Amino acid sequence: MGFGDLRSSAGLRLLNDFLADKSYIEGHVPSQADVAVFEALSAPPPADLFHALRWYKHIQSYERQKASLPGVKKALGKYGPADVEDATAAATDSKDDDDIDLFGSEDEEESEESKRLREERLAQYESKKSKKPALIAKSSILLDVKPWDDETDMAKLEECVRSIQADGLVWGSSKLLPVGYGIKKLQIQCVVEDDKVGTDMLEERITAFEDYVQSMDVAAFNKI
Repeated sequence: MGFGDLRSSAGLRLLNDFLADKSYIEGHVPSQADVAVFEALSAPPPADLFHALRWYKHIQSYERQKASLPGVKKALGKYGPADVEDATAAATDSKDDDDIDLFGSEDEEESEESKRLREERLAQYESKKSKKPALIAKSSILLDVKPWDDETDMAKLEECVRSIQADGLVWGSSKLLPVGYGIKKLQIQCVVEDDKVGTDMLEERITAFEDYVQSMDVAAFNKI
């Protein structure tokens, strides 16, 4: 496993792909794994690698606390995708051999071979990554639907709301909450796919039931 050379564009692309669905190198909180990879970077990732850049800026904010972050810092090659060859150990061995071999010709040949194999593995990994289905962005929304008065049939109002069907929309639990003067509002939850269903569309279709619905408000909105 590993990211390869994080000073190369291929290594940075690999880091960016790895962080596409992750906030940290390991686990769900910043740790020594993030510190190890952060310190291996010579500069912030370019703007087009936005997953890696987002992670870099976030870890950079822990500069003063990095020594106290949890975990034990391991060799750089111990982090990253499992199906990419760790080239860091080979690079260390090559450096040690250079200290002994004054000519270094064989080491240079081995280094070129390791580089070629690494680039092939990176290309294979990126190819497999591109074939994976894209992550679908979803949100959980809590809606407050208010009736006109205390005589409104709330069961019928909820039936109207749930009758709204759309690709990327799933209705969840609901309850009635008192508003005042004997009036109750319907609070109902739904999960939506962000690129298919928006709050504007929900408001337009819910308030279309004007015999029952006075207004609709978003009580809570959370990304999933």
